[in-house]
Amino acid sequence: MSLDLADVPTAFRSAVVATLEAVGIGEGHVAVEFVDEARIRELNREFRDRDRPTDVLSFPIDESGTDAGPRELGDVVVCEAECEDTTEAVVHGVLHLCGYDHETDQGQMLEIQDRIMARIESPEAAHG
Repeated sequence: MSLDLADVPTAFRSAVVATLEAVGIGEGHVAVEFVDEARIRELNREFRDRDRPTDVLSFPIDESGTDAGPRELGDVVVCEAECEDTTEAVVHGVLHLCGYDHETDQGQMLEIQDRIMARIESPEAAHG
């Protein structure tokens, strides 16, 4: 099995691939959906008990990769109106799907995110 990015908008597929490569995941399905502020607020309230809009939410499904069948990494939901950088929000969301959590780690997730963003913004740096 390889990566299934059919449910990722074309403009963000390279960012999803770069993120998954950075954390050593080479297979699975990821979905990225863009929603308005009302919908992200509703999801944030329902799943995180925070009654306000946010930039990105992640809904991991198969974090371990040990379930039988194709790996379903999960869904990333982005509200562009709440984002400073939409690509960074997608990277952030995919890292959460991969089990990273900046609220509980010692800064590792945000360090990885910064490295991925630097690679995306300056592709030649990744090769030099």
